[in-house]
This record gives sequence, C-alpha cells and structure tokens, in this order.
Amino acid sequence: MDDVAIANDIDDEPFPEWLRPPHRGFTVEDLFRLTELPPHTQLIDGGLVFRARQSLYHARANSLLEEGLRRGCPAHLKVRRETVVVLGPGQAPEPDVSVVRAEAVRGPEPDRHGARDVVLVVETVAPDSAIRDRERKPQLYARAGIPHFWLVEESPGRRPVVHVHALDPAAGAYVLTGVHEGRLVLPVPFGIDIDLTAIDRM
Repeated sequence: MDDVAIANDIDDEPFPEWLRPPHRGFTVEDLFRLTELPPHTQLIDGGLVFRARQSLYHARANSLLEEGLRRGCPAHLKVRRETVVVLGPGQAPEPDVSVVRAEAVRGPEPDRHGARDVVLVVETVAPDSAIRDRERKPQLYARAGIPHFWLVEESPGRRPVVHVHALDPAAGAYVLTGVHEGRLVLPVPFGIDIDLTAIDRM
C-alpha cells in the first residue's frame, strides 16, 4: 500500500466523539466518566493530557522517592503514587508522588484527592511534560494551597536532583528552599532522609 492510500485510510477513520472537547472544556466529571481514556490521563486547563511512556530513569526516580517517603511517613499521612489531585472544575493533574492525609485515602473516592487533603506533591520532569512540570503545575498547586512541592530534575549522572519548594501563602506561590543532590534530608512535612544515590542500585 502506498503512502497516499495509507493517508486516505487514516482520513476515513471517524474522529472519536468522546475526544471532542465541549465549549467549556473538559471537567473533572468528564475525566472520570470517559471510560475510553488511557490510564494516567490528566486534566490541565480544561484539556486532556495523555502521558507518554515513562523512561526507566523516571520510573526508578519515582520509586526511590515513594519508598523513601513511606519509610518516615507518620500514621496520619499516606504516600500515594500517580493519584489524581482535584484542584478545580477543569484542573486535575496526577503528580508522580504525593503525600495526603490518611482520612482522604479512606474516603469515598480513593482514586482522587482534593487539594485540601494534600501536603506534598512531587513532579519528576519528563521530556514530554517539562514545561507543565516546571511552570504550569507549580502554579496550579500553589494557587490551590498545597504547602510543599518538589521538582525532580535528572543530573548528568542520571541521578535525581530534588528542588524543594515551600508555599508562601501571602504570594500564593512557591519559594525555593533548597536543592538536594546525593542525599535529601528535610524536617518537613515530616522527618525525611532519602539516599538519592540509591537509584544506582535499582
């Protein structure tokens, strides 16, 4: 089959009606109603965002941080991996890792959490989502009042570099409080000690 014939076949395929955005944009209700959506679809500014395949580094970095947070996590908090955080009618991102109040995990909708139940969100920068991870998502998390935000970059040695931010409530924005390589030791939101070089052994 030549290229023209292939192009014609593609053109003949009907556009999926479920993928056509309404005038108001998609809502959180749409995100959970549309069963055709691929796993880990996010809602940003009323638009559906599909996740590209994760790199091995990305998966390892998230596992390292998830496991490290679980080790020190107090009973009143829970660590979650890739769970939707609802920030508003058209905003429902899915952080790579988050820390939420334990009551929220036992609530009626454990597949999603409201911003008021979230203490920390972690975004590991990926090539397909770098602008969202570095710019738009921190804006949304800060405006929703989430107190702690970590942005995780990849070092030349393929190790995580964690940029730790704390919310300035007066400004409604995050303030960088430290950049951590090799080891991540923090007193908030609880006592944390993670060996970032352990990714080499994963």
